[in-house]
Amino acid sequence: MKILFLSDTHTQHRQLKNLPDADVLVHGGDVSAMDFKTPAAAAEQNTQDFIEWFSSLNYKHKIFIAGNHDLYFASKTRAEIQQTLPENTYYLCDSSVEIEGVNFWGSPYSPVFHNFWAFNEERGAKMARHWALITENTDVLLTHCPPFGILDKTENGEHIGCADLLKAVQKIQPKLHLFGHVHESYGIKQQGKTIFVNGSVAVKRLM
Repeated sequence: MKILFLSDTHTQHRQLKNLPDADVLVHGGDVSAMDFKTPAAAAEQNTQDFIEWFSSLNYKHKIFIAGNHDLYFASKTRAEIQQTLPENTYYLCDSSVEIEGVNFWGSPYSPVFHNFWAFNEERGAKMARHWALITENTDVLLTHCPPFGILDKTENGEHIGCADLLKAVQKIQPKLHLFGHVHESYGIKQQGKTIFVNGSVAVKRLM
């Protein structure tokens, strides 16, 4: 299976041209660039434009999660979002989907960093409860935030990934762990049996 992964497009999705072929297209969240000062109507318009664009792309299967800037998604349930999507497009929120024998599990949550945003939780028990939901048969783990110490360093040299997520990954050992959030740490790294990919597209820091 060939997977194309991107994340943190922050309303710039329509600027992406000539995307390569793949069996599954995956987006790791932060489709918008909203904050809590943004009018709800603007947040919805931004997000609906992404959904229209993403749903129209010519890929056999498509999967996405939300991120900390995606306030519109935070105002809806997973079922409400899913029912607006085509049959081959899946929105994951602490949930999973199996595609051609490959198990994908996705979550939008990330630890609080400076300010509370959408899908933010305090570090420790509140974050850990989300990772406890990850199924042990997960092949591809999709989270918005990185695990601690892996492609999670900010431009100030601070590691802001989640330590409890790292523990979950080390236990489950998925083949792939896909994430974004920390734009300046985009890249690929293999550790143990897992290949880690920070697929951030945006360059400007918006975390």
